[in-house]
Amino acid sequence: MAKKSEHPGYKQLREKGSRVVAGNRKLIAATSLMKAAGVVRNIKDTQKPFVTVINSYTNQIPGHAHLRILEEYVVKELKKLGYNVWRTNIGGAVCDGIAMGHFGMKYSLASRELITDQIETILNAHPCDGWIGIGNCDKIVPGMYNAMVRMNIPSVYVSGGPMLAGARGGDLITVFEGIGKNSTGNLSDSALDKLAMNSCPGCGSCAGMFTANSMNCLGEVIGLALPGNGTITAEVWANKKKTATKLNPARIKLVQDAAHALKDCIDKRILPLDIVTKKSIDNAFMADMAMGGSTNTILHTLALAATAGIKYDLKRINQISHKTPCICKVSPSRPEVHMEDVHEMGGIPAILKEVAKVSELDLNLPTVNGKLSTTVNKAPKPDGEIIRTNKKAFSKDGGLAVLFGNIAPDGAVVKTAGVEKDMMKFSGPARIFESQEEALEGILAGKVKDGDVVIIRYEGPRGGPGMQEMLSPTAAIQGAGIRAALITDGRFSGGTRGLCIGHVSPEAASGGPIAIIKEGEIIEIDSQKRSLNLKISKAEIDKRLKTLGKFEPKINRGWLGRYLQHARSADMGGVFDLC
Repeated sequence: MAKKSEHPGYKQLREKGSRVVAGNRKLIAATSLMKAAGVVRNIKDTQKPFVTVINSYTNQIPGHAHLRILEEYVVKELKKLGYNVWRTNIGGAVCDGIAMGHFGMKYSLASRELITDQIETILNAHPCDGWIGIGNCDKIVPGMYNAMVRMNIPSVYVSGGPMLAGARGGDLITVFEGIGKNSTGNLSDSALDKLAMNSCPGCGSCAGMFTANSMNCLGEVIGLALPGNGTITAEVWANKKKTATKLNPARIKLVQDAAHALKDCIDKRILPLDIVTKKSIDNAFMADMAMGGSTNTILHTLALAATAGIKYDLKRINQISHKTPCICKVSPSRPEVHMEDVHEMGGIPAILKEVAKVSELDLNLPTVNGKLSTTVNKAPKPDGEIIRTNKKAFSKDGGLAVLFGNIAPDGAVVKTAGVEKDMMKFSGPARIFESQEEALEGILAGKVKDGDVVIIRYEGPRGGPGMQEMLSPTAAIQGAGIRAALITDGRFSGGTRGLCIGHVSPEAASGGPIAIIKEGEIIEIDSQKRSLNLKISKAEIDKRLKTLGKFEPKINRGWLGRYLQHARSADMGGVFDLC
């Protein structure tokens, strides 16, 4: 990747911080406005450093509904440390669960770029000396990570924490898969209603190793967040009957600690690009393999690398996978295990401690909390059940893999941790759907049978646009008990399980070979050999690609119309061409 030219706004912010406006008599009108907003009380206050708390509170997302309360603790702690504190809230945050299965999901991945751009706007328009991002779910987390490396000033990310599992052990995926069971008559309407009312008991990012929690965990590993960021629950049960919840004191302590971590970064001049390197990205993928994270982690971690100016080859991910055993499986891969269970057994540091024995994990890398080894060395040994030893790993290879072949010359991603052993190698006839909606309708109508390979195309970053998640069709397949594979140039929820292959690159809208597959043609998948192929000749593929018509965008106006003009392919993380 070519070295990016220095952005004058970023450079000014990094070199001068709040001094761009604070204490500048030529810009003293700004001080007048700061006093009017209650940020400073007098001219003398402007001599103190400024920090910005960028929250993403909204009650449209359960993982964010309590962030306003956590913000108060952060702000109070920062003021104790002697800072002037600006506080603001970003918009455009999307709950993937609520947006799932309808047009709104097209905005989910696009919101990541929107969030990063908003943070750039806030920090350059109101210069400060450091900032804390408070997020939790889906695209808000990687959006904040990308902003940290883009702006490259002292910063710390802290999440709101995972949701508790339901009192009976269910979670959001229990509900989604219940829809599939209901469609086949294996679950009554009243039982489905009961599932919906009892599976998500309170605030927090959904309870399994879905995208939000996966990315919050990887923040710890990369070094942009504190230990416990991904596993300390948002709430605890308020009574023994588990009928009410309350805010977790340990989560409050973590956000207070984040304020002190930011001070340390400011004082020692620790910058995000000192932390995010090719080695820390390697560490993230090793952790990802070990904990069986969401396929979306590959998309977002590649986006982080691209934003940081790091060229990262997808084949490197497979090399890491071959050396990193999967020692932890959480819902959806193990429906009975949730994030609270992982935390009880030592959390991410415990996973890292064990996997470091056999992988090339580098524990000497810097984080916002000192070296990674500081926490890992204190972690407990594996309990053997929630976190297994390397010798008794769920699989010798990691929980994620990148497949290559004539369908995906630039790669495709599968969560092998969620694939049954007898499905690792699979072949069958293609059942073609040109959109997620068409696929869901077909699955629920019984058009997909055992042995089929479902193809959902024109759902990539440009084709969708927005690369919407495919939780509804995958959950419908699981819920209906159909033994079928699914391949898409779109992506999957972290809640997806089964032989589901996404991120096919190039996507159909960019003239990728997935666009030329015909109904009934045989697809061969070998997850162990990392291959994905259409059983026709290269000459026939080339012939079809030459005659493939020009892609006509589904949307040509508004935010999504602008988004698809700049979104890069999934193998580049789906970031903008000017990230």
